[in-house]
Amino acid sequence: MPEGSNQNDQRLQRAADGDAGSWEALMAESHPRLRRMVAFRLDHRLQGRIDPSDVLQDVYLEAWQDLNAYLQHPAMPFLLWLRGIAGNRLCELHRHHLGTQMRDPRREISLGHGMPAETTTTALAAGLLDNLTRASEEAIRVELRLRLQDALNSMDPLDREVLALRHFEQLSPTETAQVLGIKEKAAGMRYVRAVRRLKEILNSLNPDWLEP
Repeated sequence: MPEGSNQNDQRLQRAADGDAGSWEALMAESHPRLRRMVAFRLDHRLQGRIDPSDVLQDVYLEAWQDLNAYLQHPAMPFLLWLRGIAGNRLCELHRHHLGTQMRDPRREISLGHGMPAETTTTALAAGLLDNLTRASEEAIRVELRLRLQDALNSMDPLDREVLALRHFEQLSPTETAQVLGIKEKAAGMRYVRAVRRLKEILNSLNPDWLEP
């Protein structure tokens, strides 16, 4: 295992040897970050119908079953491995519940290991609107969401993904680079560029629609 790639080596090995307490501790430690990722990536049409914590229960079960295989060839840190399983699970849920509704050619596949066929643009727009608009103004939110999605679509897809990973999933610069398979310096430069572009996009929207 590469040096520094996993800070939980001993607990992981104990868990693989059957120590349920070590596994539960690892899951409790990972849960807040994974739940944030699932809540962000879950299609807005399924929010309220599917609880992110329920999604993660399936993720933990699959991870437990595959733990020994992961430890034999740990290609990425443990948290990012769990994140990849969560992304695959979201893919399955989206296909099952939304079916052909997911086949809009404008909904590009998110980048990164195990990410769902969920548009980063839609997730970003929804996350931003939660912070920017008054919840009571639903008609305005719909119009603003469409305008915001169109504007976000003008960004480089990789820049959008870096923004989502850093700002909404709150991954570190190192983790972001590992997920996307690029150098950390390149990921940092893309993040700075993405934040600058996002500010331009938000400033172009009607300020009367935004929370003071």
